[in-house]
Amino acid sequence: MDWGRPFTSAIDAAANLWRGSGWQSWLKRIVATILILLVPAPILLLLIFRFLPVPATPQMVFTLLSGDPVHYQWREAWAISPALGKAVIGAEDQNFCRHHGFDWKSIDQAIKAHEHHPRKRLRGASTISQQSARSLFLVPMRSWVRKGLEAYLTVLMEFLWPKQRILTAYLNLVDWGHGNFGAEAAARSYFGKSASALTRSESARLAAILPNPNDWHAVHPGPYVMRRTRLLASRTHEVTRDDLDICIHP
Repeated sequence: MDWGRPFTSAIDAAANLWRGSGWQSWLKRIVATILILLVPAPILLLLIFRFLPVPATPQMVFTLLSGDPVHYQWREAWAISPALGKAVIGAEDQNFCRHHGFDWKSIDQAIKAHEHHPRKRLRGASTISQQSARSLFLVPMRSWVRKGLEAYLTVLMEFLWPKQRILTAYLNLVDWGHGNFGAEAAARSYFGKSASALTRSESARLAAILPNPNDWHAVHPGPYVMRRTRLLASRTHEVTRDDLDICIHP
């Protein structure tokens, strides 16, 4: 039996697909390209970035092409203050260590709130995992297609990455306003120090401005940001007390 024949046949079939002409061949090429982009490519990138720093994201490229500056330096988990991770969990996703990518309770609450106040924009219920997948792969444009891709990529990320890596990616890739992407750039820009040296108060303030980082100020916060900072400082204590960050301990 010729064991190499199936592989040779597959290669010949692929070659014929790309050599063909006519609309059917072009349609097949488009479908094949989409399948490659949706299946092998994200899996390969996730396997690579599980161990290596992410060089850039689509949003960073989008920002640069818009003519705005981008400040970004990847830092591993040990080089980011633990207080920042706790503050972000308290602010963005208190069930981070308990869910597998989606917080269905928060999603249900957001839908019910929208039903009671349909004129208000649907409140976001994205988890840290969803936001990490979105930042890593997608451009900052709202659409149902993007939400579907985000859900698919979140499932892949949760399957291929430990929680520690997901949180590390989030802290490195999230937009902290004014072209500052990630904890290191934000810490340097707003407090003049490295991400490893952030205090609990500074971490809470960075977490406080995440919903609207270009308009809310970490350095000279207004009354609302100060109230939110105090709330998140309290939540940081709760995260420690209730072991809400247990999945990211070494």
